Amino acid sequence: MDAVTIKYQIDNFEEIKALFGNADENIKYLSEYFGVTFFFGDGALNIYGESRNAENAAAVLDAFVGLLRNGVGIKRNDLKILTDLFEDGRLDETEPLFDVVAVTAKGKNIRCKTPGQKLYVRSIIDNDLTFGIGPAGTGKTYLAVALAVRAYKNRQTERIILTRPAVEAGEKLGFLPGDLQEKVDPYLRPLYDALQEMFGLEAYRKLIERGVIEVAPLAYMRGRTLSNSFIILDEAQNATREQMKMFLTRSGERSKVVVTGDVTQTDLPSEKSGLVNAVEILKGVDKIGVVYLGQRDVVRNGLVREIIAAYERSSAGK
Repeated sequence: MDAVTIKYQIDNFEEIKALFGNADENIKYLSEYFGVTFFFGDGALNIYGESRNAENAAAVLDAFVGLLRNGVGIKRNDLKILTDLFEDGRLDETEPLFDVVAVTAKGKNIRCKTPGQKLYVRSIIDNDLTFGIGPAGTGKTYLAVALAVRAYKNRQTERIILTRPAVEAGEKLGFLPGDLQEKVDPYLRPLYDALQEMFGLEAYRKLIERGVIEVAPLAYMRGRTLSNSFIILDEAQNATREQMKMFLTRSGERSKVVVTGDVTQTDLPSEKSGLVNAVEILKGVDKIGVVYLGQRDVVRNGLVREIIAAYERSSAGK
């Protein structure tokens, strides 16, 4: 196939700077991915390579620049999402990257970054109960917390309740130092961190003191009725069947429930995860959504995506 040079016109310096990325990491990635060369000449960014490769690179650049012009900052990991969409023939599905889910205390926009994440967010908004199942780094917990904070700020809920099982991984809680809250805090730290980012530290502390926000081990949910609340059960793969039934029957009037977990990462010693069991039992029930996120929804870190892919290949080879 003959080599060609495609002139890609881009005049805005800030867009050029964002396009190239830190230490030119974005343009280097695209160059390696498509097997093309980028260079400036005749007042344009030139793409040199085999005609199909150069055309494909230009198509991804169009999507990239379109996002920049819609106020979406693109980093190296986000660029991998664009090339994933290109591989799937879905490059026109960059709309999820426009969606602002919430805004942090520092003014940072929290956005969906993949079609899978958009489906997950839509399910949470539309349903009373959503199961978000997928590997680490897919934004299951973070997006759920963001939507909970948005619901509270919009006066759609009165309380935010976050919980997760305190599974003993090798150490008995009774032998750990401190009172009960100090013993379980390490299990709940990811939830604290997300809430503090969304509200800001001072506002978060005040809401905790007023009981608007509650972060507690799953065992604390027993015997309660949780009304007018946005409730998130995190790491649900570590909940037993009995715990899951107990939790799901706590929801009261005008409450929304999100259950997140990774069924491949259960710490339970032998019995079947309550998360898997609940999804099977509740299949087809109205106002319950189940969303499966996968390797291509991983946005945390490029290395995390590669690790998950390697484990999936290993499992498939067994």
